[in-house]
Amino acid sequence: MALIDDVGVGPVALDTAIFIYFIEEDQRYLPLISPLFSRADEGKLDLMVCALTLLEVLVVPYRAGDLELAQRYEALLTRSRGVRMIDITRNHLRLAAQLRATTGAATPDALLLSISLSARCATFLTNDRRMPAVSGLKILQLDAYRQR
Repeated sequence: MALIDDVGVGPVALDTAIFIYFIEEDQRYLPLISPLFSRADEGKLDLMVCALTLLEVLVVPYRAGDLELAQRYEALLTRSRGVRMIDITRNHLRLAAQLRATTGAATPDALLLSISLSARCATFLTNDRRMPAVSGLKILQLDAYRQR
């Protein structure tokens, strides 16, 4: 089955790397993830992103002084049809702490997962092999689809 089939009807939470692959047109992953963004743009799929992702994607462009790239990232995350950025609340922080305590997830990963669960996402798409399994959330590894 293709990635687009496995993510289901949504909403789908995306890890930071997915946005980096998309904006930077990484040819290893673009054929896999482009259908997700196309469906979102058509209003057929809801993609969720944690506000922490904005911080993570802006570091390298700011470090390189590439304000145009930084603006592209911010536009994708905040103004794209079908992409919804979720701000971090105190409830998300509590849930992230519980996830860290029970799974050993790193703080950023626990925050991403807490947002995903709170937004009632069925699927979390990542390329991080260290992402822990969480009850109620299907974790899909992007590299598994490249090897098919």
